[in-house]
Amino acid sequence: MENAVLDKNTKIAVLCGGMSNEREVSLRSGKNVLSALIELGYKNSIIIDVDKNVVKNLQENNIEVCYNTLHGKYGEDGCIQGLLEILGIKYTGCSVKSSANCMDKETTKTILKEAGIKVIKSVCINKGDDVENAVRNLKFPLMVKPSREGSSIGMSKVSSTDELIEALNVAYKSDNKVLIEEYLVGTSCTVGVLEDCDKIFATPVLAFRTKTEWYDYEAKYTKGLTEFILPADFDVKLTEKIKEIAIKSFMALECKGVSRVDFLVQDNTPYVLEINTNPGMTDVSDLPAQANAMGISYKELVQIVLNTAMI
Repeated sequence: MENAVLDKNTKIAVLCGGMSNEREVSLRSGKNVLSALIELGYKNSIIIDVDKNVVKNLQENNIEVCYNTLHGKYGEDGCIQGLLEILGIKYTGCSVKSSANCMDKETTKTILKEAGIKVIKSVCINKGDDVENAVRNLKFPLMVKPSREGSSIGMSKVSSTDELIEALNVAYKSDNKVLIEEYLVGTSCTVGVLEDCDKIFATPVLAFRTKTEWYDYEAKYTKGLTEFILPADFDVKLTEKIKEIAIKSFMALECKGVSRVDFLVQDNTPYVLEINTNPGMTDVSDLPAQANAMGISYKELVQIVLNTAMI
């Protein structure tokens, strides 16, 4: 069954900014999306910088559909999705449940493992837990990641227990639950998954070569620090395997409309790192580049994502 088509007069709010650590990136995404919507003919589109007055702003502007470009806490974790459902406003992207599950790296890994999808060995700890005991079965070096954070914020690579303690203190500033994962040497790559009408499909695989040690916040959002290899220089068999796993992951987490699945590939074995339910839409973001590589322009991508509000 095809998606319903939005009337060009629909009152659309591009939700961006917000109150998370990814606020600045979200503002950049929102500005680009608004420009595309106007060019597509949705003249009643506005930006709403999300704060505690968001309900008032939505109601005063008689908003009918929200295009969600919020990243991180409150925007990708099911909070804004639940609020919009209470208000009866349609929105783009994943539901409350899948947003919440994908935002939590520990929950994501648990669901993926149950679906038979390979993930890197890890443990999750809370502030106050016995760190040395928690990591006794892991091998250094390790990656330390806030469990419910994005854009590599609060992440560190460590090679000793002393460094681990220091890295945990950094991570706890973003989240009181932290994922500690074995560091594998391999190729970082990502795959967009889009839902258009009744078809779910994967974008070309995008691999990275960074001038930083790993794909950190600086590398993600600073032009010139990351080389995009698009499509990734994997053989056909591995490429198709990665795409299949991406779609399988999308479905296992019950995602809707749009997501991006991040991988680490070591010795031709793809490991899923996480699933981003609200991929960035900035000038240097992965999803627009991947879509462009398969002939989908930025405006067309925005339209596809907008259509997900009607699924």
